[in-house]
Amino acid sequence: MNPTGLTESKTGNYRWVVVALLFFATTINYIDRQVIGLLKPTLEAEFQWTETDYSRIVMAFSLTYAVGLLFFGRIIDRIGTRMGYSISIICWSIAAMLHALVKTTTGFVLVRAGLGIGESGNFPAAIKAIAEWFPKKERALATGIFNSGASIGAVVSPIMVPLILSAYGWKEAFVITGALGFIWLVFWLLFYEIPSRRKGISQAELNYINSDREEEADQGGGIQWIQLLGLRQTWTFIVGKFLTDPVWWFFLFWLPSYFSSTFALDLTKPSLQLGAVYLATTIGSIGGGYLSSWLIKRGWPVFKARKATLFLAAVCVLPIICAKYATNIWAAVGLISLAAAAHNAWAANIFTVASDMLPKKALSSVIGIGGMAGSMGGILFPMLVGYLLDLYRLKGNIVAGYNILFVICGFAYLLAWVIIHFLTPRMERVKL
Repeated sequence: MNPTGLTESKTGNYRWVVVALLFFATTINYIDRQVIGLLKPTLEAEFQWTETDYSRIVMAFSLTYAVGLLFFGRIIDRIGTRMGYSISIICWSIAAMLHALVKTTTGFVLVRAGLGIGESGNFPAAIKAIAEWFPKKERALATGIFNSGASIGAVVSPIMVPLILSAYGWKEAFVITGALGFIWLVFWLLFYEIPSRRKGISQAELNYINSDREEEADQGGGIQWIQLLGLRQTWTFIVGKFLTDPVWWFFLFWLPSYFSSTFALDLTKPSLQLGAVYLATTIGSIGGGYLSSWLIKRGWPVFKARKATLFLAAVCVLPIICAKYATNIWAAVGLISLAAAAHNAWAANIFTVASDMLPKKALSSVIGIGGMAGSMGGILFPMLVGYLLDLYRLKGNIVAGYNILFVICGFAYLLAWVIIHFLTPRMERVKL
């Protein structure tokens, strides 16, 4: 029941301006992290990388991203979304541009580490902004929309980066994409503020934003990490990220190489196939967010709507294990697109689950903790990826290595869903 008696149509729409800002930031975030995967063949030739060398560069990003998530989440809870997001995007944009100055493999490890630290602020800040600007019944949809920026970034990159590469060179690809963050920063500082301080927002919209928050009166100071780690709700988010984030990172960093080695895809040209995969993830992100929000509006309990959507996403990842039977690139694109779309549907809802169960004063911290867990998975999984691909390359059958990895990806989400179900059967809200 909406205690204010307001419907969405009677309110303003400034909160959707906020979603647009978050969407573009996330798009830039994923363009910047995706560039190296698309330049991998070029950089391998120039710096004589092995798959293990490349996996270490990926791991450097994953490790600092993990640590950065933990601390950025805490920082954002203390200094606020507006300033925390600004610091984050300044750091990652500078690091992205510094890739152009690197002359050694070790240098790439260092700049990827800097990129990881900066980019780690994106999701803790964005999820907190959604919690500040949206009632619970709209959060999954809003999260799905901004999270689709990850997909759009991944769609734009396979088109943008080869064009820059062919016209100017690999260094300019890093400089141009890295500079996008500073353009976004201008609009963020001009337009973003929390609802109670935002000039021009109508009282009707403010009432609508706060319409289901009588249970969210979470006044007081910050909460210690040790207290958060004692909560089943925190571990629900940790598990949901640890077991599934590595799959998405595998798609980002190795999918171009998979298509190149398996189907001889030319990565020096814009890739329609990669664009199709990442475009599908946009549909998954928005669709997954819309589905759980629609179920809630239809009268489903919040926890039931979230769990049903998460289960559907987990089931939709399973067909990727059949990718090894694909005899042409478009069959593989179809299977991988379904799995990637399902991942983003999962991501939109697992983020929203955290905001459903935890108070705003702890939300960025928990997003940081869970994000760190996902990144730790992103550190361990590339070790396995690098080992398997180098092993099977020596055997002359690198495709077999990818096939094993697809099986692992296929079952990760169902395992995560089962653990989440037993950790928090009804996803009760924490009282702190």
